[in-house]
Amino acid sequence: MTYQPYPTGGGSNQPYPAGGGSNLAERPPQPQSLRVAVILMYVGAAVSAISLILTLAFAHRLRSAIATSLRHAKTNKPYTAAQIHTAQTSGIVVIIVLLLIIIGLWVWMAWANSRGRNWARIVASVLYGLNTIYFLLSLRSLGGPSIFVGLIWLVGLAALIFLWRRDTTKYIAQSQVP
Repeated sequence: MTYQPYPTGGGSNQPYPAGGGSNLAERPPQPQSLRVAVILMYVGAAVSAISLILTLAFAHRLRSAIATSLRHAKTNKPYTAAQIHTAQTSGIVVIIVLLLIIIGLWVWMAWANSRGRNWARIVASVLYGLNTIYFLLSLRSLGGPSIFVGLIWLVGLAALIFLWRRDTTKYIAQSQVP
């Protein structure tokens, strides 16, 4: 019994086909604007991490804020200590989970954009739009936005400006594999 060798498709062992495709060695150097955008995304992750740490450090202050602001809708009586504790714990858990997701999104967008992925630039723009809505809604609250909400919004704006610069767009177009 004779076995035929596994067909290889006639190509070479290079990552992309010779002649028609894009080889990794042919990839243009990453432009400065993209490197700055990626650094800014890591800064956004760091600011979010600092916000998470401060949330944990000052979680005890949430209890007094809940106690003074929450009252039963029907009876207008203050909540019990157990209800306040539950609200405090639930609020902190939600904030921590959201901040961890936000940190993960910053890091993911930095990683994907540094590789010249056009979809990542679009996703980063959509996420910035959602962040803008959150920022505008936080302006309407009584206390206004926290310094971290405003700082994260500004970092995102700067990152997007660098992501959509002409040299970054050209690099991303050249990096796309057919």
